[in-house]
Amino acid sequence: MNASSKQHTVVDSPCGPLTLVATDGTLSGLYMVGQRHRPAEEAFGERVDAAEEPFPEVVRQLAAYFDGELTAFDLPLRLEGTEFQRSVWDQLVRIPYGETWSYGKLADRLGKPNASRAVGLANGKNPIGIIVPCHRVIGASGGMTGYGGGLDRKVRLLALESGVEQLV
Repeated sequence: MNASSKQHTVVDSPCGPLTLVATDGTLSGLYMVGQRHRPAEEAFGERVDAAEEPFPEVVRQLAAYFDGELTAFDLPLRLEGTEFQRSVWDQLVRIPYGETWSYGKLADRLGKPNASRAVGLANGKNPIGIIVPCHRVIGASGGMTGYGGGLDRKVRLLALESGVEQLV
C-alpha cells in the first residue's frame, strides 16, 4: 500500500496563522496555532507555497468567509477519522451559517440521543476547523463550551456569522 502524499502551507487569517494540509491533493486539515489535537508539524508533509494546488481555492474561500461574503464552503475534503467521527463531522457541515446546535441536537440527528459526550469528543477532533464548522456547536444551556481553537476564536467566528463582527 502506498503512503499518502502530504503537503501543507500556512496562511494568515483574522484567527491567526492557519495551517492548511492536503493529502493526495485534497484538503485534509486546517489547524490553528495552539489548537487542541493539532498533529505534530512533521505529520503535515512538505511545506509549499499557498499558490500550489489545492490551496488557492481554499485560501480564496476562507478570505471570502472572513470578509462575510461566503456562507457555505464548496471544497473537496478528505476527512480521516473513525466512522463515528466522520458521521459527526458530516452533520457539522449541515449546521446552517449563523446558527448553532447543541451537542444533544447533534446526537439526536445521528440517531444516538444519549451520545452527547461522544459527539463532543468527535467534534473536538475535527481536523478541518472553520470549514467543517465545529464552532457552531454549543452547550445545551446555550453557553459557550470547549473549542479546540480556543473559546475566544469560537466567540469571534460566531459573531462574524451573526453579523455582529467583521473579522477582516
